[in-house]
Amino acid sequence: MPATGSRAGAIPDDVTSRRLRLTSLSSAGRKRRWTAHVGGGALGGHMASSAGLALCGHALVVRGGSRLLATSTSSSDGDSLFIYDCSAAEKKSQENKGEDGQPVDQGSDTVLASTFSKSGSYFVLTDDSKRLILFRTNPWQCLSVRTVVRRCTALTFTASEEKILVADKSGDVYSFSVLEPHGGGRLELGHLSMLLDVAVSPDDRFVLTADRDEKIRVSWAAAPHSIESFCLGHTEFVSRIFVVPNHPELLLSSSGDCTLRLWEYRSGRELHCCPLTSLQEPTEPWSDKRFAVSRITYWSQEDCVALSCDGLPVVYIFQLDAAQRQLVPRQLLTFQHRVWDAAFEEGHGLWVLQDCREDPLVLYRPVGGQWQSAPESAELRRVCAHVRVNWAMLEDEFFCSFWKIDQQHMELISKYIEQNRVR
Repeated sequence: MPATGSRAGAIPDDVTSRRLRLTSLSSAGRKRRWTAHVGGGALGGHMASSAGLALCGHALVVRGGSRLLATSTSSSDGDSLFIYDCSAAEKKSQENKGEDGQPVDQGSDTVLASTFSKSGSYFVLTDDSKRLILFRTNPWQCLSVRTVVRRCTALTFTASEEKILVADKSGDVYSFSVLEPHGGGRLELGHLSMLLDVAVSPDDRFVLTADRDEKIRVSWAAAPHSIESFCLGHTEFVSRIFVVPNHPELLLSSSGDCTLRLWEYRSGRELHCCPLTSLQEPTEPWSDKRFAVSRITYWSQEDCVALSCDGLPVVYIFQLDAAQRQLVPRQLLTFQHRVWDAAFEEGHGLWVLQDCREDPLVLYRPVGGQWQSAPESAELRRVCAHVRVNWAMLEDEFFCSFWKIDQQHMELISKYIEQNRVR
């Protein structure tokens, strides 16, 4: 086991003492081709957002406001539909206290983050009322409603599906049991600054966390105070991290610095950096905007990476060349409406959720090396019909996430980071 903070890629000692809080706590404790994305897979957490899309196998979830809509993309499953509204869930009264002993304040019931487990057997969400709600998916059933200490910014299942890891705005990660669905949370590790994403390695040996202070930290799951490495290189907050499931030594990350980076995360070595702004046409209306990636989704069958960005009507497509340790830009998909989310369905294509009631979802499939829209797809028409009927849960999505990245927020975060450097 490595010594704390002593691995390659570690942050300098003088910065470590000022910017890190290491919490020493031990943690407890079907092979298949699968599609995962940050927010819909086991290895990537889901950063807080209201409108969202998640896919695992044939299960598809659209969420907005306090509600989620779950259905299947497979016609063999029939026209099944499950709808859940967090506003109807059990809520602690104002006088009750959370696990930190402080009063639990009443929230808006808006869903902040959600994700599938690796097999798709479970689905979990957390909302603005500080509830963690666990579901079984076959058939859909709510298993438990638990309380978290602070509002969540990201969550993920462990690969074993035994635990849920919940990252919060104070920089802490708590674990909650799946096997004991009513059990309380356990503090696992902490950062000094807000966490924006959390992920686990495919073998559950490492917990990876990304924070507002430009850092990606790789900790041993069995002893989170023991740090394997830091992945340092981003110059703004790290918005997303994603461990590549069929190349488990590799990590993808995105940031407010408008880059997508590839890492060997155990050594903290950066392998490739791709500036997203270099892939835009200068005539596009958003070309002078600063933005961050809000979703990383991955298709293991073709080593294909897709990125969506908060509020932008685009999806970036990359090819991961694992042998050459690089990312190859392939295509820039443009839309007439804001893109809220995107997710691959293995073997079928790329689903995109957009701000359009008539066509809320778009399905893209590879044709001759290019991704093309498949508007005549029967499963697309069926799922879109469900979303249109329940459009009310999405129509007020003026912000794609509770920390939406616009120019003002970018400047505030940059100022915060610069003040930390001066101190």
